Amino acid sequence: MSAVVKLANVHKSFGPLKVLDGVSFEVGRGEVVALIGQSGSGKSTALRCINALETIEEGAIEVCGHAIHSPALDKRALRLSVGIVFQSYNLFPHLTALQNIMLAPTCVKGIKRGQARDLAMDCLTRVGLAEKAEHYPEQLSGGQQQRVAIARSLAMQPQVMLFDEVTSALDPQLTSEVLRVMEDLARGGMTMILVTHEMGFARRVAGTVIYMRQGRVWETLAGRDLDNPRTPELRDFVGSGL
Repeated sequence: MSAVVKLANVHKSFGPLKVLDGVSFEVGRGEVVALIGQSGSGKSTALRCINALETIEEGAIEVCGHAIHSPALDKRALRLSVGIVFQSYNLFPHLTALQNIMLAPTCVKGIKRGQARDLAMDCLTRVGLAEKAEHYPEQLSGGQQQRVAIARSLAMQPQVMLFDEVTSALDPQLTSEVLRVMEDLARGGMTMILVTHEMGFARRVAGTVIYMRQGRVWETLAGRDLDNPRTPELRDFVGSGL
């Protein structure tokens, strides 16, 4: 399995606060990796560094052939390869679900509107929302808005998808809607890195779980082994129900 994401000895600080302290891991093509850990452990920062939303101070990151640490990085080209979905949906309120999804393919990739519309409808179908194409964000539930946000990223046909706590603002029923979509993507072979607090989801879907603590990769294990941690810190974390 060839690695499409590689982090090697990555360091990142915000002022005097060390957030990433020598983080290294790889993600193979078609693999699903879950980053777990307590708040402030560096999970979301690692994800943002992978998409060059944050700059690193030391180390190297390579994503889909792009050297993230290089001053010559073409961020536009990178973001054609990597999609990211955040906790907040960030949909344009004056555009329908369909129009929100069509926007980037037409404006960024130059796809003709008819083709972009077909692509957007296909993505809405993949997330189970084809019937909501002409609805505006305010007419959709939180779970539906998050699924539209996922469809919007899928429309750019990325090689890698990043998910940053995408269900943390949703109630359990809406969370289940979104997680089902992510499970379908995983079964379809999408390379995914997700920051999550959903331990059951990580067990089922993630080939690899990375437990981060104090800005470091503390323990790496298969998702199916999450109930049998090797370190006492991960044992306490999983046992706490967080």
